[in-house]
Amino acid sequence: MSLGLGSYAFFWQHSERASTPTTIVDELRATRELGLDRFQICDDPRLPATAAGLAELRSAADELGIALELGTRGVAVDHLEQQIAAADALGATTLRSMLTSGDDRPSAVEAEMRLRRVAPRLADAGVTLALETYEQVPTATLIALVEELGDERIGICLDPANTVAALEDPADVIRRCARYTVNLHVKDFAFDRNPGWVGFVLAGAPLGEGLLDLELLRASLDLTRVHAIVEHWLPWQGDEQTTMRAERAWTAQSAARWAA
Repeated sequence: MSLGLGSYAFFWQHSERASTPTTIVDELRATRELGLDRFQICDDPRLPATAAGLAELRSAADELGIALELGTRGVAVDHLEQQIAAADALGATTLRSMLTSGDDRPSAVEAEMRLRRVAPRLADAGVTLALETYEQVPTATLIALVEELGDERIGICLDPANTVAALEDPADVIRRCARYTVNLHVKDFAFDRNPGWVGFVLAGAPLGEGLLDLELLRASLDLTRVHAIVEHWLPWQGDEQTTMRAERAWTAQSAARWAA
């Protein structure tokens, strides 16, 4: 079982609200300090844009014994080819993406055509593309696409928390996606009423304290081949010190609960 951290586990620590934002290398060190050996650089504008920068980042990860993964959004062919090349340069064998990105919202047919065009590049680079479950694309659509492609290098990045916003049952999503899952985002979630009792807020919770069925998740997946990545939906806690402390505590709790 392989567990790592992702950029979203440091959402506030590298945000503009942090007085001293963390770097990717800082986060790699924090990953190693928790005894973990994997890090997903996900939707992260800090990703180096040059070959030299990517090589330097890979070297830092290698020195710490950290395997890298890459995360992006969208399935535009040119963009995916660039991201596959970046993953290759980083030694990353997993590239997580989403079917949509901004105004680019291809139909399932168009997405399939695009992914068939990049499939040979995935094979050449030894990279597996993990398409994430999220509220803007029905899980049934994502599963049908992966089935139609029938490519061992294109699977699902399972994040059951995301699908709650589309009123999908996360337990059902876990069961339906399990056989296609090649990457996993581990985060817990909870509902709270808004002040005044009008409406609800869907937000994060420390792992094991929310509504995620952790035992079902573990039991449903082949954890010898699926890499799990910790991330959070931690709301701002009112001030920098409290928020950063909570983010670090949630990360440590997630690592401990997942390993228990």
